[in-house]
Amino acid sequence: MRTEKRKPIRVDFNNMTSDFIGKEGITTRDLNKIKPLTGQAFAAYKDGRGKGMMGWTELPYNQADVVADIKKTAAEISEKYENFVVLGIGGSALGPFAVFNALCHLRHNDLPKRKRKGPKFFVEDNVDPERMAALLDVIDVSKTVFNVITKSGSTSETMSQYLIISDLLKKKIGDGWSGHIIATTDEKNGNLIKLAEENGFKTFFVPSSVGGRFSELCPVGLLPAAVLGIDIDEMLAGAEYIDGVCADSDDIYKNAALMNAAMQYIAIKKGKNISVMMPYADSLKYMADWYCQLWGESLGKEKSLDGGNVYAGQTPVKALGVTDQHSQVQLYIEGPFDKVITLIAVEKYRKTVKIADGCERYPNVSFLCGHTLNELITNERIATEYALQKASRLNHTIILPSVNAYTIGQLIMFFQIETAYLGAMLNIDAFNQPGVEAGKNATYALFGRKGFEEKRAEIEASPKKKRKLII
Repeated sequence: MRTEKRKPIRVDFNNMTSDFIGKEGITTRDLNKIKPLTGQAFAAYKDGRGKGMMGWTELPYNQADVVADIKKTAAEISEKYENFVVLGIGGSALGPFAVFNALCHLRHNDLPKRKRKGPKFFVEDNVDPERMAALLDVIDVSKTVFNVITKSGSTSETMSQYLIISDLLKKKIGDGWSGHIIATTDEKNGNLIKLAEENGFKTFFVPSSVGGRFSELCPVGLLPAAVLGIDIDEMLAGAEYIDGVCADSDDIYKNAALMNAAMQYIAIKKGKNISVMMPYADSLKYMADWYCQLWGESLGKEKSLDGGNVYAGQTPVKALGVTDQHSQVQLYIEGPFDKVITLIAVEKYRKTVKIADGCERYPNVSFLCGHTLNELITNERIATEYALQKASRLNHTIILPSVNAYTIGQLIMFFQIETAYLGAMLNIDAFNQPGVEAGKNATYALFGRKGFEEKRAEIEASPKKKRKLII
């Protein structure tokens, strides 16, 4: 049902084409040449739905009971507790924080309780000791619920946080400490599910077929969103809408995610190895962070599906309009021709702020009077788009009618589907992360974890650093 809130996002691809930016642009011939690849990518997505690590494709459809449980739990948390803290890293943290920032008041934690739809919200996505100490300076653990999120149940960063927090809860609360922890993890495997069963934690499950960076539309992201008063039914409805559009046709002129994947593929082959994500809304600032993990971890692969060395990928870079017009855009317009810039536009902001009259003696200031910040940010985006076009820089714009739960659900699903399409076109596994595992294993070895002795010996045998190069 199409309503004012349920409007579709759109993508303007004009400035990706040679008609608008000249020889650096993509031609109809370029697109026609890879039509077999786009067809194969469409088929791979369709055939792979719900299989292997593509369980995320079914999340808009198969979670009715889970969503009901999430809503009930969220209501209880909002009624009883002052703070809700996510302990996690990577997809367990980036998604929940991006949605929080997009759909809650931008000063949520500073608002008085009567003006908030949920408790204060914190995401502890690092193990910097100063960060943890700072959190504990501003919350009372006895008035806080901690959502420990790790699918494997052994993520070093998350489990170290769990150990610190559970110890504090035991000391301050005693027997009821376990009521302050919710575990979101694998249903059968890992340490966290065992701890949950031993201690009676309330538990939600990450489907075994859903990887961390694709997990925002399962309990990983839905529970924090619901606690904050966000309409998770609308998020899932938006995701369902985009999935339906993308499932409907392998015609790139009717399937924006497939068109985006096709154009990024061509751009990569032409040496555009950097993908800039630049939303023109503070509310979408952290969607760029979430996108960076999705794009970088999914597509940055050494091996093809055939086992050959391909060193695939496109480096994601986050920017914010208009802030980064005064820092990065100089590089984008006059620097190397190695980027694709994605602008995110918002047609209708949730607030309107008028620019006051004044400075009449100064024409280079007074021209702003009587206008709005809404007009200013929109015109600055249009001006940046035009400047990029004139400089023959590949760019396109994703247009959100407004920022709400439905359009955010669409945006999340759109990027996930596009990533899957492009992974298929590049002939890589977009759902594994061997490079991440290499770093994890080295960390385990440095801590002397059992079973990683060989890795420890390998690290110790590496070349010693030269003192003269430490200046």
